[in-house]
Amino acid sequence: MTATLSPAERQDYQTLLAEYGPGLRAIDALDQHDGDLISAVETLWNQSETPSTFGRGQKLWETLLKVLRKELCGNEGVRAQFQEYTKNPGSAPLLTGLIVSVTTAAGLPIDPAISTIVVLYLLKIGLNVFCEYTEPKPES
Repeated sequence: MTATLSPAERQDYQTLLAEYGPGLRAIDALDQHDGDLISAVETLWNQSETPSTFGRGQKLWETLLKVLRKELCGNEGVRAQFQEYTKNPGSAPLLTGLIVSVTTAAGLPIDPAISTIVVLYLLKIGLNVFCEYTEPKPES
């Protein structure tokens, strides 16, 4: 599945995140990269004070999703928040709460703007699809 948000999707999220600074930084990065989630994460990662050693030898996006998959897919509280937001996708408080939950549930020093992009990706493909169908292939 493509990891891109359309201009309309970005506009909708910008409206919802208007009061959330990290969310606006995420939307700005997405706009700079024509909605490409992976490129936006890499840009924000390079601008953040996140340890540069994270993901040695692997692509940042793949490593980030692998770590988050372990932390999020078994977390019933986060799964419930995703379900609640998908029932009410126009709720800015639910969206920002979800972003904060992903940031803290990950247990990683992740910039909230990066977490915002990850959440937008998970909302686009669906958390269940992410957890059930995007398992990385076993390394040989």
